[in-house]
Amino acid sequence: MSSNVIPTTTLGPGGPGAGPVVGVQGLGCMGMSEFYGETDTAEALATLDRALELGVTLFDTADIYGSGHNEELIAPFVQANRDRVVLATKFAIERRADDPHYRAVRNDPAYIRQAVDASLRRLGVDVIDLYYMHRRDPKVPLAESVGAMAELVRAGKVQYLGLSEVTGAELREAHAVHPITAIQSEWSLFSRDVERSAVPAAAELGVTFVPYSPLGRGFLTGAFSNSDALATDDFRQYQPRFSGDNAAHNAALLTPVHKIAAAHGATAAQVALAWVQQRAEVHDLAVVPIPGTRKRSRLEENAAATALTLSPEELAQLEPIAAQVSGDRYPDMSSTSAARED
Repeated sequence: MSSNVIPTTTLGPGGPGAGPVVGVQGLGCMGMSEFYGETDTAEALATLDRALELGVTLFDTADIYGSGHNEELIAPFVQANRDRVVLATKFAIERRADDPHYRAVRNDPAYIRQAVDASLRRLGVDVIDLYYMHRRDPKVPLAESVGAMAELVRAGKVQYLGLSEVTGAELREAHAVHPITAIQSEWSLFSRDVERSAVPAAAELGVTFVPYSPLGRGFLTGAFSNSDALATDDFRQYQPRFSGDNAAHNAALLTPVHKIAAAHGATAAQVALAWVQQRAEVHDLAVVPIPGTRKRSRLEENAAATALTLSPEELAQLEPIAAQVSGDRYPDMSSTSAARED
């Protein structure tokens, strides 16, 4: 793997008030704390350092990941590299220590103020660079929630605002209250529902798109054909795309991915990431995917994808895949933007 630093882009609209410059690929830190089985903590922390060496500067966490553990885990790294790290975290999904299955979406201003202070304490920083609303609660007026987030900017606790899993209409509504720098939602060869309204709105407003799970939670690496390959505490056991007949069907959809990878001397994961990155040209907006990994070897593989360009013919071969995927992104899609599309 070359040690070359990856290219950069600017978060948010250009010109005065533009957001920070970041590497065109970020790092999702969620799996270092939860959801994907046991973690080698020393290797995970070494992965953070290696990411920075390669020019990955956008590091993504959330208060829900490990119920605060993930923010605490990356805190020493963030503090030691504060002038180089662009730190993104999120609020909105409430958990309870006495009930591991409890989840509630909260967008009320009192909760937002409480959540940001808790994240700042865990991270040990004075300001969060990019603060996302992790999920949308339609019962709370969006202007009320974004207004509370804007107060955090004025108070100096947050620099830039982001939204996750919102529709195009919701993005426009929020942006009218306070400039939104980035929108984060699932976007990959397997998941393209965001192209219906969120992507066009982001392009229109100059909002950067930050695709999470750009590797389809690992499915697009070609490593899975059924849920038997997963650890018993891996939450993908319960994801429809990894389950039963869906898994075998979806694995078969990767044939063109593997063929294109072989032609480039690349991996399936690199082809999938290159496809996501080239959405920037297709839709005329900045795109910064945040593949998650806990291993330096995978990080290096992912970062190398920033140098891979797929031809129009190759992109055409990949175009039909998403429409053929079996199974939803989640067992319960009610908190996703897809559930609120008109």
